[in-house]
Amino acid sequence: MRNLTARSVLLGLAAPLGALVFAALVCGIILAATGNSPIDTVDAMATAAQRPRTLVNSLNSATVYYLAAVAVAIGFRMKLFNIGVDGQYRLAAMLSAALAGAAFMDNLPSFLRIALTIGVAMLVGAGWAGLAALLKVTRGVSEVISTIMLNAIATYLVSYLLNPARLAETTPGSNNIGTAKITEGGQVPGIEVSGSSTKVFGLVVLAAVVGFVYWFVLSRTKFGFELKATGLSESAAVASGVSVKKMVVISMLLSGAVAGLVGMPQLLGSSYTYSLDFPPGLGFVGIAVALLGRNHPVGMMVAALLWGFLDNAANALDISGVPREIVLIMQGVIVLSVVVAYELVRRYRVRAEQQAVGKALGRTKTLEEVSA
Repeated sequence: MRNLTARSVLLGLAAPLGALVFAALVCGIILAATGNSPIDTVDAMATAAQRPRTLVNSLNSATVYYLAAVAVAIGFRMKLFNIGVDGQYRLAAMLSAALAGAAFMDNLPSFLRIALTIGVAMLVGAGWAGLAALLKVTRGVSEVISTIMLNAIATYLVSYLLNPARLAETTPGSNNIGTAKITEGGQVPGIEVSGSSTKVFGLVVLAAVVGFVYWFVLSRTKFGFELKATGLSESAAVASGVSVKKMVVISMLLSGAVAGLVGMPQLLGSSYTYSLDFPPGLGFVGIAVALLGRNHPVGMMVAALLWGFLDNAANALDISGVPREIVLIMQGVIVLSVVVAYELVRRYRVRAEQQAVGKALGRTKTLEEVSA
């Protein structure tokens, strides 16, 4: 039992560590081939890691990436690919920002204002994801296709609503257009860090709570068991009395609700308005982080921190003369390496289990022959 546990631990660490080592080797070869020193690159990234501002920005990025990853992972657990997290989060952020910046909200207590803003964001995200769920259970439309198309629709809908004649206003002294600024009562205070002018998002606590709830629901509740069982085998779930269509709808609604939270840390902790420069593509980063973390809450946390650091280390590389695009190459190689590494480890584990069963059967047969 002790040897088996040690092997399982080694197999669990082999895939992520092997993928990181392989990605480092590939990036080192690319750097050398382009005339850049891999040692100088590592030194620049190590120097950046020691700066409080870089650490704070990395944690803030990781907070957003983690929420996006959890939203994607909820669908992954049931073999659903919610590619529409990006559209869900942007539409939710824009509409909740318009509500939070409305004049009548100034008359409400601060806690209630923040709660309403977050609640509306979750409802909008869940509603937008619910459209894909409805198409799947009623017409059999693949959620991949429907969520990709809903991403495009959300983009144009946000552009339509983000207009001075509708839900937006022009920022004085610039050409930027955004929703009305959220006043102090609707903002979430950040956490100050010594040596950094940037504060840690106050809603980092929200990301931790979401991660805990995600783990608890999937690991300690009947719904989580049914969700994973449906993802593993729909026919077995149906035989157990589980409604597959119901699980599809619920999981997509939950995924969309968490997707609605993705924009909240920046909206309520930094920007205080939804404008044209709000970061796009967070949903797709969430897919990469979920894959890298294997849909596990702790794994996704580590992956989000790594992704956030790499994003913020790109600026340090640019200053030191190393092309910042090397970070994008590193991120892409890491994701591909992890997918391949986990598949190789899975095949090795299956083969090892088959050999162990074969040896056990052989010993049993030998004992039977001896007793005969």
